[in-house]
Amino acid sequence: MAEKFCIKLQSGNVMPVIGLGTYAPKQGEDEVISAVKVGVRAGYRHLDCAAIYRNERAVGHAIKELIIEDTIKREDLFVTSKLWNTCHRPDLVRSSLKKSLYDLGLTYLDLYLIHWPMGLQEGGEFLPKDEDGTVLFSDVDFVETWKALEDCVDEGLVRDIGLSNFNSQQISQILDIARIRPSNNQIEIHLHLANSKLIQFCQENSISVTAYSPLGSPGNKAVPFSQSLQEAVVLDIAQKKGKTPAQVILRFLLQKNVCVIPKSVTPARVIENFQIFDFELDSDEVKQLENLNKNHRLNLETHSMKHKYYPFNIEY
Repeated sequence: MAEKFCIKLQSGNVMPVIGLGTYAPKQGEDEVISAVKVGVRAGYRHLDCAAIYRNERAVGHAIKELIIEDTIKREDLFVTSKLWNTCHRPDLVRSSLKKSLYDLGLTYLDLYLIHWPMGLQEGGEFLPKDEDGTVLFSDVDFVETWKALEDCVDEGLVRDIGLSNFNSQQISQILDIARIRPSNNQIEIHLHLANSKLIQFCQENSISVTAYSPLGSPGNKAVPFSQSLQEAVVLDIAQKKGKTPAQVILRFLLQKNVCVIPKSVTPARVIENFQIFDFELDSDEVKQLENLNKNHRLNLETHSMKHKYYPFNIEY
C-alpha cells in the first residue's frame, strides 16, 4: 500500500491506515478464513487480531493459503494482536505472544497491544469468575506488563508495541517508564463517540490512534438513537458523493489521521469498506459529521467497572 495511506510508527515501520477487523463472535472458522482472503485480495494489508477473539488459527490458515497461492508475502502484511487481561503478569506475556504467533503461523508480529489496562485473575478462563458470578481481578500493574512487552521487542517477536483502551493518565504512566515508547492506542471512535481529546493527547505524544467500532454498532438495538449508518447527514453526504454511508464514515475518520479497522465477514462489505481512497470530504461535510457526536460509548466492559485500572472513570 502506498506510504501516503500509512502511518509511521516508533520502530520506523509503517501501519496501513485501514485494517480488517477479525472479531467475529457469531461466525465460524470458515467464514473468518473467507473474509481474510477476500480482504487481502481486495487490497487490505493490515489485519487486526486478538487472543480473545479465539479465531487466530483461522486467520493464520487464511494467511498461509494467501502466501502459498502467491497473493502476498509475509512482509506485505501488517498483523496486530493483543494481550488478553488474564496474562498481564510479566512471566505470562512472552508465552501469550508466542501462542498468538503459533496460531497465526507467524514468526513475528508487527504490533502487539495490551488489550485493556485491567488485569484479570491468571489461569484457565478468559473471564474468570467466582461461584457467585463475580469477575475475578488481578492486581498486576500494567507498567510491569509493559516492561515485559519491551523484552518481546528485544527478542524480535514483535516490531512495535502499544495499548488499547488506555486513558491519558494511564498512557502517561507508561510514558514515564518506557524504554520503548508505545506506537499505538486502539480506542473506540465513531460518529457518536468522537474521543477528540484522547486522540489529540495521543497524537501530541507521537502515538498513533486506531479506531475500533468505527461504524458504531450496526444492528445494536440498545442504542437509544439513530445508527451511525442511518444518520440523515451521513445519508445525504453519501448520496452526493456516490458512496455508501460506511465509506463516508470511514473516510471521515481517515481525514482525522486515525486508522480504522472495520469488521465484516460479508464479502461485499469487506470490499466496499476498503474503497475509501478515491474521494474526500470538504470542511463543511466534516463539520456536519463532527456535530453528530454524543459522547456515547458502546464498549463499557461493565464486568470490570470496579477494577482499580478501569479506564473510563475520567473524561479522557
